[in-house]
Amino acid sequence: MHRRTFLAALTASACTGPDLTMQRLLRVSLLGQALIEHAASDREWPGRRAIAARLAHADVVFTNLETVIQGPNAGAPTREALTLHVADARVLDTLASVHVNLMTTANNHAFDLGSGGILDTVTAIRRSGLVSAGSGENLAVASAPARLASPAGATGLVAFATGKIRPGGAATPDGTGINELRRNPSGEPNAGDLNRILDAIAAARRDSDVVLVCQHNHDWEPDPADVPAWQRALARRCINAGASTFIGHGVPLLQGIEFYRGAPLFYGLGNFAFQTEKPVGAYGPESWEGMIVDCTFVEGRFVTARLVPLALNEIGLGGVDDMATRGFPRLAGPVEARAMLERLTAASRTLGVGLDLGTDAEGRLIPPGTFG
Repeated sequence: MHRRTFLAALTASACTGPDLTMQRLLRVSLLGQALIEHAASDREWPGRRAIAARLAHADVVFTNLETVIQGPNAGAPTREALTLHVADARVLDTLASVHVNLMTTANNHAFDLGSGGILDTVTAIRRSGLVSAGSGENLAVASAPARLASPAGATGLVAFATGKIRPGGAATPDGTGINELRRNPSGEPNAGDLNRILDAIAAARRDSDVVLVCQHNHDWEPDPADVPAWQRALARRCINAGASTFIGHGVPLLQGIEFYRGAPLFYGLGNFAFQTEKPVGAYGPESWEGMIVDCTFVEGRFVTARLVPLALNEIGLGGVDDMATRGFPRLAGPVEARAMLERLTAASRTLGVGLDLGTDAEGRLIPPGTFG
């Protein structure tokens, strides 16, 4: 079994590869899913400034917007109020305030206000100056890769969702929806859906330095912390097609990490914002955790990633009935961070990856052969 490391003490000078200072670096920060229903000031989100400072140096900050933006085309709600995730466009400004600039809209809540809600959300994102992929006015638009240009290079995004997509929520050749990857009765991905996604990854690779692939998955194992074998095989196929990394969302907790051909596979990054309307105690403590993954790519190749644990407040600042200020992240303290990294170590070990922890609240993840 290869040994990987989480060693905060390591520096670029320990690299056995080429001199990184002579090559173009692209910094991509990956976040957990953002179920955000309320815009927030610094007072309402006490951890915002520290997180914004942490993300300020990234060229790309990516999340999954698990909220429908209310607009003029909204249809009737497709689910009960307790699980209806709707917000006004100010939440996009809240995310932008911590430098989020790229997001997926392919998830099982994108259809909460019907097809019109999908169109309103995509329109609001575009007006906010953000870039997204994963849903749109028809299947060609929903499945097309997004491209975010920066002085350090271009980042492509291919996004799709599996499981719990309500009837009418999937895009069709002539109909609005999300980019869905279905599974056959055998459990294997639908061939047509898979080929469409792999073709989009290949297209993104042709005009982007780095290609992110994100799957919002709700076809969970009996223990949601376990990564399904079919999803691991899918992630490898995405890397083979040209993806630089694979990102999983859907399960509201941290899942293990593994490598394939030098590329990191992040199956579950937990939550970045979690403003569920369900009562306190409805979710376990692991749902109130997340991770910033600060990735560095050199000439399109993954080199290293700093892992930064986050803790979210299950109870709003005004008490258990204050839903507007619950579920916002802050940088985790040393004890909290250590516990998260230890659980991530155990989860990754089940995927055949050994992780060694550093001594502080952060760690560094590197592929084999990079550091001595």
